[in-house]
Formats: sequence, C-alpha cells, structure tokens
Amino acid sequence: MSDNPLLAQDANVLNRQIEQLLADPAHQSNPLRLPLAKLFDIEQVHLAQLDRLIKISDGYQLFSRRRQMTLEEQYDRQLRRLEKLARISDHYQSSLRHLSESLKDASLHDPLTGLGNRRFLMDRLMQETDRASRHSTPYVLGILDVDHFKSINDRFGHDEGDKALCAIARAIESALREYDVCGRWGGEEFLILLPQTSMDCALTVAHRVLKSIKQVDLHHAGTGVSASLGLAIYSTNERYGETLNRADAALLQAKSSGRDMVMVA
Repeated sequence: MSDNPLLAQDANVLNRQIEQLLADPAHQSNPLRLPLAKLFDIEQVHLAQLDRLIKISDGYQLFSRRRQMTLEEQYDRQLRRLEKLARISDHYQSSLRHLSESLKDASLHDPLTGLGNRRFLMDRLMQETDRASRHSTPYVLGILDVDHFKSINDRFGHDEGDKALCAIARAIESALREYDVCGRWGGEEFLILLPQTSMDCALTVAHRVLKSIKQVDLHHAGTGVSASLGLAIYSTNERYGETLNRADAALLQAKSSGRDMVMVA
C-alpha cells in the first residue's frame, strides 16, 4: 500500500502481531478482543479503499497534467503524497498498537479486582525464581484465603461478595511494600510474592496484611472479615512449584488450626 518499504514492513509486522493476538485462545474471552478485531478489519478496508482512491486519482491527474508538470513539480507532488500516506499509516498503526497493548495488559489482570491474575503471577514467579537461583537471594511466597467467604455470598449475595473481594484486594495492596507483588490466585485466594525477603521480615508483612483485611468494612453490622495465610521461603535450586506446594500446605494448616492466622511451611 505504501511506496515506502520501511513503513510497509512495520505495518506487516504489526498486522502479524495483531493477528497472533486475535488467534491466541488465551484471549478469546477478553472484553477487548472484539473491539480490536473490528478495528483491525476496518483498518484493512480503509487502507484498501485508500489505495484504490490514490490509484484512480493518480491516473486521472497523470493523464491531464503530464505535459504541463515539470520534473520538480512531479517530485514535490510525489513527496507530499508519501507524507500523507505516512501520516495515515502512522495514525492507524498507533491505534492498533494502543489496542494491542491494552489487550495484553487486560490479559494479565483480574477484571474484578484489578490485581494481577494467575497468568501474571506465574510469569512473575518464574522471573523471581530465576533471579533468586542466580543470585542466591531468597524470596517468600504466601497464599492467602479469605475465611468463610462462602458465607458472605450466601448471606448477602454475589454482588456483595464481589465488593468484598475488591475491598480485600485493596487492603492487601495497602499493607504490602512498594516492590512486593500480589494478585488474585483464584476465587477468594490471593498470592503474595515478597522478593529478597527473610522469613522474619515476611512474618511482619503477613501480620500487617491480616490486620488490614480485618479492618475491611462490608457495611453490614456484625460482619467481620479475616483471612488465613501460609508462607514458604524459596530454597536455592528448588522449583517454584515446590515452593507453592509448601505455601499451600502451610495455608491448609492455618485453616485447620482455627483460621485468621499465619503459618510457616
């Protein structure tokens, strides 16, 4: 479509990236996928129409003005034409790039709480495990489960349950340090990743998290919120799945021991 091979190459690369995102089964249920697909189709139609219009316009003008235009005039017109095409192409590529980035970002975040989702957490966990293994600096992994969350849904409905999860997510975030990571692991479970942290320090953070959750106000008299938390510290050369399993075992121990507490694997 463009006479500039660099612009055409950039457009082709971006188009392939968008096609791959749209074809990825992981994005099929993403709310941004349909708008991206529609905009992509519209962009293709517009570029095709633009190319046809340019050819028709060029042919007519070439026929009527060929004998009158000097070489300099022909050069200037061609330059203006390419600049116009470049601006149009840049506009559409910018729109597609923005939607592509939005789609990627949305695919890594939980739509309810806004926290990172399981895919995001797994990526961060693999990165942190690789870093910890290379530098021999541990991290602490925590799995948190909201106590008796089913009773909130049963008593007040799922809308109130969703509001409670959002409030709990904010409470967890507010109690963590700037460089800590938290996300929704699934249902009413949250995963907390504390990089370069000793267990003593992790326990301080964990108790601060549970205290913050207990301060959540559900606007229902007599309704309190608490959570159980299991912690495990990464051992050098351990697979992150093993660390996860130990944190999950510690969580089960906290729940079986009366809940509203922190247990260490």
